[in-house]
Amino acid sequence: EVNAIKISYHEKVCQERMKTIFKVLDEMRLDIRSLKDDMSRGKGAAAIIILIGGLIGSAIYFLQK
Repeated sequence: EVNAIKISYHEKVCQERMKTIFKVLDEMRLDIRSLKDDMSRGKGAAAIIILIGGLIGSAIYFLQK
């Protein structure tokens, strides 16, 4: 009976740990998704800046001739 109490207590402790682990994993998934979204926006912004820079550079080059 003492072992049954110890096992029951151990199961409760493990259950709380698992809840905490799953909560942390869910938070990490959200953080990773947010970072991926930020990276995608950053790539798009960089591409636009490079495109605009190229157009301005081309315009300046042709206007100097």
